[in-house]
Amino acid sequence: MISRHNAYVLSCDHVALVSMVAAPAPLSIHAQPADAAPTPSLGPRLRKLHTRIGRAHHQAEGMAFSRALLEERATPTQLVALLRSLAPAYALIDARAPELASRLGVPAGPWAALARHTALAHDLAQLSTVPGAAPAAALRWLDRLRQLAEEAPHRFLAHVYVRYGGDLSGGQQLAPAANAILRHQGLPALSFWVFDQPVADLKHSLHAVFERLALTGEQEAQLLDEAEDAFRASQSLLAELADLAPSEDHPFPRPA
Repeated sequence: MISRHNAYVLSCDHVALVSMVAAPAPLSIHAQPADAAPTPSLGPRLRKLHTRIGRAHHQAEGMAFSRALLEERATPTQLVALLRSLAPAYALIDARAPELASRLGVPAGPWAALARHTALAHDLAQLSTVPGAAPAAALRWLDRLRQLAEEAPHRFLAHVYVRYGGDLSGGQQLAPAANAILRHQGLPALSFWVFDQPVADLKHSLHAVFERLALTGEQEAQLLDEAEDAFRASQSLLAELADLAPSEDHPFPRPA
């Protein structure tokens, strides 16, 4: 179990909440004053992207589902609804990201190692006895992704960065809390946030892809705008997941 003194980061990359025993602290580990200074390990585009992402952190303050999940009070139904929300989006992201990045000048990337649709399918099969439908916000987000994939690949890639970056960052801290919730109900742990390569290496490779994208100044500005839109879509999803909170203190049956 992760200590409550650690930063718990929700896995939409940088939509973050911090749980501390001491006095209240900034809700985002990326919202500290040091973030205003350039980060030597990031290139100029990534520094701008992370600055914009940091602004979006504060908009998630106090969201009921976020708090419940990070404090291990969320229900398996909510977790499974989250996975069912993510599954079709990741099927699209995993399929289109390599092609669209190639069209924008980066023909190679860590895409196979980052792809999550197989892990999501495995987890949902393992948790098939747990109810929980994807909220309407997930369908709206999926429609947006489909539109961007056809009309604005650079904007689509903003969602790619937010999702994969989140899996490599916040997801690694979120996984123990999610698995504790499932374990308490006799359910199997998730493979969604488990990677077969070192997370630090995958982060570096993902950053390199986005730094090398051949974008005009206007396209880069739109990518930055879309990254914030990706957070707003995530916040809508989290708000609707908060409403899926029935009393569930009995074990769920395991799949046959």
